[in-house]
Amino acid sequence: MGCAGSTQSKDEENTTRKLQKPKPWKHTQPITRTQLIQMRDEFWDTAPHYGGQKEIWDALRAAAEADLTLAQAIVDSAGIIVSNADMTLCYDERGAKYELPKYVLSEPTNLIRDS
Repeated sequence: MGCAGSTQSKDEENTTRKLQKPKPWKHTQPITRTQLIQMRDEFWDTAPHYGGQKEIWDALRAAAEADLTLAQAIVDSAGIIVSNADMTLCYDERGAKYELPKYVLSEPTNLIRDS
C-alpha cells in the first residue's frame, strides 16, 4: 500500500523544510504596534473555534511569537506539518488545516512606531 520508489517518507520531507519569516508585507493602512497586538490577540482567540486542535493552535502561537530556531523546535515537537515555509499554511498529523495570517507572524513594513 505504500508508494514504492520514494526514497524519503512524507514526514522526512516535511520536517526538512526550514521555517522562514514571511516576506515583507504592508497592511492596508499604517497601524500601530498596539493595533497589531490587538489584531493578533483577536486572531488567536477566535482561530481555534474554526477547527483544528487547541494544542496545535497553542503551539503555532508559541512558534509565531518565537525566534526561528525555537519556532522550528516547537513545530517539530508538536508534529506540525509546515506547508509554507513562512508558516502561513500548516497541517497537523490528522490533516487538519491551519492558516495563519502574516500579521501574526511578522510586522508590516508600514507599522507606526509608538513614540
